[in-house]
Amino acid sequence: MTRVVAIVITAALSLSCKSPAPAADRGDAALAPTGPAASADAAPAGAELDAKLAFRRDGKDVATLTLAEMLARVPAEKFTAFDPYYARDKSWHAIPIAPLVRSVFGDDAKLRELDFVLIARDGYTIPLVGEKLLEPGGYIAFADADVPAWEPIGPQRAHPGPFYVVWSKDSQRSLETHPRPWQLVSVEIKPFETTYPHTFPRGASASAARGFRTFRAICIHCHAMNREGGRVGPELNVPQSIVEYRPEAQIRAYIRDPKTFRYGNMPAHPSLTDADLDDLISYFKAMKAQKHDTGS
Repeated sequence: MTRVVAIVITAALSLSCKSPAPAADRGDAALAPTGPAASADAAPAGAELDAKLAFRRDGKDVATLTLAEMLARVPAEKFTAFDPYYARDKSWHAIPIAPLVRSVFGDDAKLRELDFVLIARDGYTIPLVGEKLLEPGGYIAFADADVPAWEPIGPQRAHPGPFYVVWSKDSQRSLETHPRPWQLVSVEIKPFETTYPHTFPRGASASAARGFRTFRAICIHCHAMNREGGRVGPELNVPQSIVEYRPEAQIRAYIRDPKTFRYGNMPAHPSLTDADLDDLISYFKAMKAQKHDTGS
């Protein structure tokens, strides 16, 4: 199992679980390097030069950098790309993720083999493998280049600053494969099984094992299993498993398109096949017999 790298970004505002907006066709993102960015005398509107990003490893602080210090390490770029939350092109002042991460942890090829977990203030949790997080096109936006201040985002009209993870390539539009957390707060380097030890379906069937992989890739961002995982959405296993109080057909329909039941923050998952949903149900059933409740 790979190791987990968590990047702690200290932010002051709350985040809501995100619902994807429809995508629109456009060409490749237009990238325009701006050189060494934002000084205290000439910062883009909305930039918070004293906002801090803390990097941790195995529970220990590696570095805590202000935005000004990050910009001194890695030149900012201004680019325009489609943003699925805004459902249109947006322009950002942003720092490329890969060189920033390498400036802190070292230019080690093994970073691509690690797991990165980004956690937002309200508990929204983003596990990403290093290969994904460090691929070209990933940025940390620190100012909205379209408006004097940050444009509100998501169904709760949240303030996305001081840091918002964005992607520049057309192939990186999907929120399932390339999440876009804003207002991140904490991260730590640990093996995944140490961070979420009670989410694994021990002795499970092949179907439940596949369901676990889907849960880890998509659901754990917002939902916890045995009190481990995201805190935006409901806990799925304790004190009762979701399969103990919801009919299977309802669970499937809700996962596929929750807004047919009620308006809320949970996104639809039209890409999940019937077989994927079968596997998720198998995982929920397997975990029903493996409850672990640490209490409130």
